[in-house]
Amino acid sequence: MLFRRSITAALALALALPAPLAAQSRHLLEYPSVHSPVVGTRGMVVSQNAIASEVGAQILRDGGNAVDAAIAIGFALSVTLPRAGNIGGDGYMNVYDAASGEVRVIDFRSVAPRAATPAMFVDNQGKERRVASYGYMAPAVPGTVAGFDYAHRKWGKLSWDKLVAPAIALAANGVKLSADEAFVFSWGKERLSKSEAGKTAFYKADGSLYAKDEVMKRPALAWTLGEIAKHGADGFYKGEVARRIAADMKAHGGLITMEDLAAYRPEERAPLVGSYRGYTIYTAPPSSAGGATLLNILNQLEHFDLKAMGAGSARSLHVMAEAMKLGYVDRYRALGDPGFVTAPVGGFVSKAYAAERAKLIDPAKARPMAEMLPGDPLKYESPSTTHFSVADKDGNVVSTTFTLGSDFGSGVMIEGTGILLNNEMNNFSHEQAWEAQRTGAPPPLNAMAPGKRMLSTQMPTIVMKDGKPWLVTGTPGGSTIITSVVQVIVNVIDHGMNIAEATHQPRIYQGAVDTLRVEPNFNPDTVAALKAMGHPITSDETMGSEQSIMIDKGLFLGAADPRRPGALAVEP
Repeated sequence: MLFRRSITAALALALALPAPLAAQSRHLLEYPSVHSPVVGTRGMVVSQNAIASEVGAQILRDGGNAVDAAIAIGFALSVTLPRAGNIGGDGYMNVYDAASGEVRVIDFRSVAPRAATPAMFVDNQGKERRVASYGYMAPAVPGTVAGFDYAHRKWGKLSWDKLVAPAIALAANGVKLSADEAFVFSWGKERLSKSEAGKTAFYKADGSLYAKDEVMKRPALAWTLGEIAKHGADGFYKGEVARRIAADMKAHGGLITMEDLAAYRPEERAPLVGSYRGYTIYTAPPSSAGGATLLNILNQLEHFDLKAMGAGSARSLHVMAEAMKLGYVDRYRALGDPGFVTAPVGGFVSKAYAAERAKLIDPAKARPMAEMLPGDPLKYESPSTTHFSVADKDGNVVSTTFTLGSDFGSGVMIEGTGILLNNEMNNFSHEQAWEAQRTGAPPPLNAMAPGKRMLSTQMPTIVMKDGKPWLVTGTPGGSTIITSVVQVIVNVIDHGMNIAEATHQPRIYQGAVDTLRVEPNFNPDTVAALKAMGHPITSDETMGSEQSIMIDKGLFLGAADPRRPGALAVEP
């Protein structure tokens, strides 16, 4: 074991150090970055929760592949990270199959219940009602269990019950809470009190909080996971679990029925494929809006020499912010659920369209949003979410992002199941649809319809180098997901950073508004320079929690984002 570790250390050193240092031209060993990734030779697992990362690593040690490990991590997170880990939510799984060399995306985004109508979610002034985000009307039909089941049947190696077993044990035996996990339940108490089952699961009998190092058990969730372990997706979408979901929904004015659950199907899709400075990028297609917007922004950035501008410089951040503005202005105009609408996705991600949009970027000053009008990609058309990344020794990689929507979703826990449900109904364009109906304009592509997937910013991404997976990445963070992934890709490709260094760099966020957000404690000189270029600046919270793997020169380099406590990269 010591010999193996010394070889791993030597390989890591050779990869991390510039050639002159590696050749011992200096007498004292120093390193080129203050940030170092976790180094592995047998694969890598990175997630937002240390316990879940260890679960995935153990699956790889037991002979499972990357898909097996990803599924086990996902189920474990439903216990260890209830703010975002879920079986009552949805997401996307981006899979590279080494045997075939094929990349496929499993879209297990939620769908609107059949009983949902647009009028339910807006008031008589066209403003979105609170019920779209909180309580029993907010959940859409969950997709996670069906998505995992589909991925296992296509690529899985170990038996299904073996992948669910660690989560069952965690739920039954309980998880010792960290300081952050205990705090999160305090922060989310109002939302988690939307249902009696939620209050019972997450708080003591007298309503008081669990403290750091106390053990929280989830017996109802253990039962549900047991049904899933025995019956696969049918254990969730049919049978007793489904009956309990439908009954609780009916009792509290919710919309999801037995028929909705039985009808749910994940979609296997071809990924969106783009490139950035010679690297090939595979990312999630619609119903994700994130992947297409990522490619659109990167296509614009190819017209600027970010490397020459310097990492973290005001000039480079300004150009990225302006490209982000343009990408965000267009994304809802160009994207929607492909099962319901025909959208100009090809035009939106084309190099020609990006070249036209990039002409609007002034390298010296910010352009007001009033001048950043939506483009017309049709002219270029050809006829608290979480993320985890896994790579195995055989070359398979999986990038998965899944979510409950808001932290703790709708706040609704289904009685007798331990299932927290999402609040994804607020991700449809309710207000824009109401206005379109009022004025007689065409409805937005993201207008709600029964059975329709709402757009998402989730975008698990794989970057290829020389035809092989090189970077596996993704993040939670709502609207900041796209911009966070853009910055990590720019950091590693343009600025030559290792994956840990790229992950730890301060981040910006620019949506379709004039204000540019920067993370706390951002360099004040850079902020002053950005303000001088015309950017109004605000700063409040960190952005994202990017869990990434870089595969280079036979090594697996894992980087767990420290922005949310508890993340861990583990070598199997």
